[in-house]
Amino acid sequence: MKNIFFLSLVFLSTTAFALTETIKVAVTEKGFEPSVIKVDSKKETILSFTRKTDSTCAKEIVFVSKKIKRDLPLNTVVAINLGKLPKGEVKFSCGMDMVSGVINVQ
Repeated sequence: MKNIFFLSLVFLSTTAFALTETIKVAVTEKGFEPSVIKVDSKKETILSFTRKTDSTCAKEIVFVSKKIKRDLPLNTVVAINLGKLPKGEVKFSCGMDMVSGVINVQ
């Protein structure tokens, strides 16, 4: 009985992990790196942004279609859980819409 319980916990924890995709995005002098991100529509998507420069206008991140706007403090990880996304494209940009990227949801 203990073995079945343990195996169930292992299965549930690995299944939950497999349903979430976390992608690290650096904000550099070149913009968002990577600027094109591919994700699975069946998984929750979490983007972890780290702004590594002060020489661009990308001091905040905006997802217009998701109504999300967050500050990006220098050298600080900002995780944004976008949940499960529908197939297609989800665009994101800085607050001035000068630096941008796209998530391709497959």
